[in-house]
Amino acid sequence: MTWQQITFRVAAGALERAEALLTLAGAAALTFDDAGDDPVFEPPPGETPLWPETTIHALFAADVELARLARLLETSGVVSGHVNVRALATRDWRTAGRSIRARAFGKRLWLQPADQKEPPPPGHGVVTINMGLAFGTGQHPTTALCLQWLDANIRPGITVIDYGCGSGVLAVAALALGASRAWAVDNDTQALTATIDNAKINGVQDRLWVGLPEDLPTVRADWVVANILADPLERLATTLGTAVVPGGGIVLSGILLAQRERIVAAYSPQFSGFVSAELDGWLRLEARLGNSAPAQ
Repeated sequence: MTWQQITFRVAAGALERAEALLTLAGAAALTFDDAGDDPVFEPPPGETPLWPETTIHALFAADVELARLARLLETSGVVSGHVNVRALATRDWRTAGRSIRARAFGKRLWLQPADQKEPPPPGHGVVTINMGLAFGTGQHPTTALCLQWLDANIRPGITVIDYGCGSGVLAVAALALGASRAWAVDNDTQALTATIDNAKINGVQDRLWVGLPEDLPTVRADWVVANILADPLERLATTLGTAVVPGGGIVLSGILLAQRERIVAAYSPQFSGFVSAELDGWLRLEARLGNSAPAQ
């Protein structure tokens, strides 16, 4: 099997827009490299360091039409120079994977790559992620928003469904933070493989079910977390609503600011009390099953 990689340079101020475009176009993995060999010194707490200019490598399945995407990028104002497209052999995909930076999310959660050498800060629950080809390293704002929510809200005994699990990072993080049981669902078999591997790395495989949407048992969880995109979230409103216990709720991410009202409208027949959190132009929505509480 072959994969395609699209590579281009982008200035720091346009990096988030470029990443959003690639994610919406279906990129399976992203890697960021320093395009100018410029040092980035230790940033203030809570800030993400950026090089003045970054080289982005985006990995796509072989059947994705990249010529049109390349033209869009070149005319969008985000690219510095030319956009390069090339095919990758199967053996090359690991070096094209999305990089992971060890970091804390909230007060309790520490996420790190599988080859991390330095010890984590004391008092943090550690989640180790081996990326594979699945989305979900915590670097993208949509995943970061979900990890922050999990850190603040997961308590011992809670059950969680991670719908669209990617690398399994959200399900594994929930279990590391004390959830008693989790179900990880994705329609991509590579994502399921990555999730199983990451569950084993973190020793939580006995509390985690992993499988395709059509194979998900008839279960209801305290929380359903779905970090996907607006279109599939809209289509899944009824499905996700039936997977929540009375008094439970949903956490939705992968939503752009302009898409908020559309997603709220799709979920309002079953959920209420919508609370938003925003990061770099992306939204996380939280709501409870029922229709009596006002939106925020």
